Amino acid sequence: MNHAEAMALARTEYDRLLAVVDQLEPHDWAKQTDNDLWDVRAMLGHVLGTMDANASIRESLRQQRAAAREAKAVGGFPVDATTALQVEKHAKRSPEEVVTSLHAMAPRALRGRKNTPVFVRAISITPGPPFPGRWKLGYVIDIIYTRDTWMHRVDLCRATDKELVLTADHDGVLVADVVEEWARAHGQPFTLVLTGPAGGTWSQGDGGERITLDAVEFCRILSGRGTGSGLLTQGVAF
Repeated sequence: MNHAEAMALARTEYDRLLAVVDQLEPHDWAKQTDNDLWDVRAMLGHVLGTMDANASIRESLRQQRAAAREAKAVGGFPVDATTALQVEKHAKRSPEEVVTSLHAMAPRALRGRKNTPVFVRAISITPGPPFPGRWKLGYVIDIIYTRDTWMHRVDLCRATDKELVLTADHDGVLVADVVEEWARAHGQPFTLVLTGPAGGTWSQGDGGERITLDAVEFCRILSGRGTGSGLLTQGVAF
């Protein structure tokens, strides 16, 4: 997808996440998410920290440098150090303050991503473990940040029993992009049937595995939140 299409998806995803956040009740904030280390409050602290970085290049660089120092000092992956620092930054805020900040930061984060200069988007980076190879910053800005927000909306709805709104023209596009990346990564023949509003059918080559699965569960497995066998062991970045 091109940059404009990616930003339209990002806008919708922010809106859908905020719609779920606005439904949270006081007892929801301490509920455990699919990430063993995070309850709802911690996960939304990470989401807010990512929005902070998206909205400001200075804040993004601050987070990266602090995470690099932390990862070097105690070991572990820089991406984990980044998310931990984001959670810590917002840990003492009340739920009401987090909700207010998410609403304030979402449009600023979208604007920051949308207005990132072309030459910056073309820069190649090494994401580091557990992700192999090199990424263009444009891929991170257009694809990864929206996938991350989408998956955390899934996490949030699962943790709090809120309705997960899914439509073909939004979630179906995000899932299709995940499928295409997954297919390129493993390079093997397959037939994939994903069910639900975000689903569809894809095939590559002749023969190979035939997989039938709920579209959201497919993405959860590829993100490491579920377990799979065969071609489903090929992960995709979220």
